Amino acid sequence: MKLWDKGFSTDQKIDHFTVGNDRELDLLLAKYDVIASTAHARMLGRIGLLTDEETNQLVTELGNIQKDIEAGNFTIEDSFEDMHSKIEYLLIQKLGDTGKKIHTARSRNDQVLVAMHLYLKHELQEIKQQTADLFDLLLNLAEKHKDVLLPGYTHLQIAMPSSFGLWFSAYAESLIDDLYFIDAAYKIADQNPLGSAAGYGSSFPIDRTFTTKELGFETLKYNVVAAQMGRGKVEKSTAFGLSSIAATLSKMAMDVCLYMSQNFDFITFPDELTTGSSIMPHKKNPDVFELIRGKCNKIQAVPNQLTLITNNLPSGYHRDLQLVKEVIVPAIQDLKACLEMAAFTLKDIRVNKGILDDPKYDYLFSVDTLNELVQSGVPFRDAYKKMGTDIAEGNFKPKRDIHHTHEGSLGNLCLDEIREKMGKV
Repeated sequence: MKLWDKGFSTDQKIDHFTVGNDRELDLLLAKYDVIASTAHARMLGRIGLLTDEETNQLVTELGNIQKDIEAGNFTIEDSFEDMHSKIEYLLIQKLGDTGKKIHTARSRNDQVLVAMHLYLKHELQEIKQQTADLFDLLLNLAEKHKDVLLPGYTHLQIAMPSSFGLWFSAYAESLIDDLYFIDAAYKIADQNPLGSAAGYGSSFPIDRTFTTKELGFETLKYNVVAAQMGRGKVEKSTAFGLSSIAATLSKMAMDVCLYMSQNFDFITFPDELTTGSSIMPHKKNPDVFELIRGKCNKIQAVPNQLTLITNNLPSGYHRDLQLVKEVIVPAIQDLKACLEMAAFTLKDIRVNKGILDDPKYDYLFSVDTLNELVQSGVPFRDAYKKMGTDIAEGNFKPKRDIHHTHEGSLGNLCLDEIREKMGKV
């Protein structure tokens, strides 16, 4: 059964090519199609295109389908093209002609759009909460280990003293920037496209304001052509938000992989959070963080994938747009898994408290030692030259009792201010 079937069957190869993996992906989206169909049925009853009895029957049966979806009993067999055709079939099977009326004044195009908007709103909220949970963990770790120093690097060369307080809270504050992108994507998704039909509206006197309120959207996507042009755009906006978080997680994962290596030996994890080697019994590999790094690098490619699918399409619907679903849905699920695993493992991180005891890190303190000379009255350029000479001649003696007091420095992490900033997001 296909919504556009006019009585003839489609060749099996064409069917497989055009449907792709939509049925599998639609299992994640089906409940949102039911939610939208319920609001649509109530709207049709409100404007007199359905009787009260028909409206109640449709709402009740849609509620039963929703229960099946939540229980994991909803399937989309190969005989159905997608969730929309399966749900409509179930309504017709139960309600006969009344079930056939559910598609009045809408198209599969705006069905897909509204289901995707509702799905993205839900997923963006979940991602935002997971990000906030990771943020809280990182700030708690920063507070716990704020006095434990570690080397800071530039050009992968030993540079200046850092601390686990700085390191953990740096990634926490970076997540705030990422949530600005998530909020922007949410604002774009929080517009109701239902009622745009095939992209040019309907001659029925539908009430789009009613469905907007019924579905919990902040506003309408008023222009019906603009609503249709939102397909692909809302997914791409979401992808930029995912990509921003992924970039932060990928960089953090790379740090973890470096810091776990024996050459660094800054951190470790319990054995159960690492993996071994098939032939090297000493190995404790950071597979979780390597996969976070790899998955998050893939996610950062998603905005470009969506751009290349949609960038030369004129206004109106095109079948190319079906392909955005198979890009954005797995990316969302991957990012959620990465956020979950990052929090799951980092809560058990163990930090090395004696890293800077090794004399190879003495040069970390060259700038602080130089600054002490400047504070005693030596011009900066003269102090810099003297320090360079001392280092070259092996006479450098580091000043280890450092005191950094400005906002955001070693001795003044501003964790409360960072929390307050997150609170506003």
